[in-house]
Amino acid sequence: MASSIDDILPTAKDCLKRSAEMEAEKAAEYARKRKAAEAEKNELLEKLAKPSGVSDEERMRRAAAIINRAVSNGLTEVEVGRFSNKLFTDKGRAVNQQEPGWEDTLTGLPRELYQFWRKHLEPRGYRIKFQVADWPDGMPGDISLTLMWR
Repeated sequence: MASSIDDILPTAKDCLKRSAEMEAEKAAEYARKRKAAEAEKNELLEKLAKPSGVSDEERMRRAAAIINRAVSNGLTEVEVGRFSNKLFTDKGRAVNQQEPGWEDTLTGLPRELYQFWRKHLEPRGYRIKFQVADWPDGMPGDISLTLMWR
């Protein structure tokens, strides 16, 4: 039985339609992934904005492990973390300017870590540095926290 050309070769219009459907599927998948990533990011921000529930004793064990590992690698400082500028009341402006009282703009986990440093690590000679780590679209982005002992 011979096949007709319509069975073998789609029309150009059919090809365009199928291409458009495939592009729409890709766009929908991208939107789903982006929405899921945004929800995950918001969930993390919400978690970081609340009290961590970590005791000073546990935090001291964690700090000692981080410091000892860094010293073993010949370092004199270590980045402890990066935080969204949304965890700062002014989105990191005072940190960037190193204005007096910049520490009052800290909230959530960054504030807890600052208070822990102030109470336990500063008296032992450790220093900290909060600084803008990246500049998306020319605006302050994430804020890094570095612990130093030099």
